[in-house]
Amino acid sequence: MKRILLTLVAAATLFALPASAQLIDEKDVTVTMDLQPVLQLEMSTPNQIEFVFDNINEYYAGITQYAATILKVSSTVSWDLYAVGRSNGTNGPEFWDQVIDYGNSNINAIPDLPLSLLELRQAQANNGATAAAATATFADYNQAFSQAAVPSAGNSLYVNGGTNTPPGVDGKYIAGHSGTTAPGADAMPGGSYLINGGTASDFYYAVDYRILPGLPAVFPMAADADGATFEDLVTVNGAGSYAEPGVYTMYVQYVLLEDQ
Repeated sequence: MKRILLTLVAAATLFALPASAQLIDEKDVTVTMDLQPVLQLEMSTPNQIEFVFDNINEYYAGITQYAATILKVSSTVSWDLYAVGRSNGTNGPEFWDQVIDYGNSNINAIPDLPLSLLELRQAQANNGATAAAATATFADYNQAFSQAAVPSAGNSLYVNGGTNTPPGVDGKYIAGHSGTTAPGADAMPGGSYLINGGTASDFYYAVDYRILPGLPAVFPMAADADGATFEDLVTVNGAGSYAEPGVYTMYVQYVLLEDQ
């Protein structure tokens, strides 16, 4: 009996596990996150904005379309926003397309009207051009429209000759600017009008449009990208020049891009 008892005890000791032992089985799963940059520009505007000049007062004082375009921005990255004038190029990439010619055969009647004659005014200043504003004559389109007797390039639309070139450091941006200094210096930070102040924020812009032909119709406010050179018909074509009567079309393209 003693041998049997000893044998049983030995067997129990052989197969017994330590009191602190733990069985573990592990499996892993890989989680991947892809943060795609998001740039979203919402625009509310009529399909067509018309300017009809059929009396002398309109030629002299111009016609203004108030808050005709509303721009709303949402972005996950630092961004810039600018406007550029474009056409189909029937009169050249920097000119309005002439759709109807009223038959004026005077050699001084010019059909090539510069896209820059269209003026913009944004209701809120560009708060992302602090550094660039020191070198730009006009950092944005926030200036009040000038009177007819005082030609100003402050609101003339940026034109790039049909290319995809953004304005330079001396050009106009609606928000942000050329360069990569820092948000608040030449860029706008990520955010959205939905959560950053709505209509009073740097992510929301109401845009007015004005065309002022003048008497005669030479478009005295037309100017190049930095406002250094005027592009009115007399400056470009010589004394006695004026716009040929007719119907003209062009379009404004708003470009939202990551700050670079």
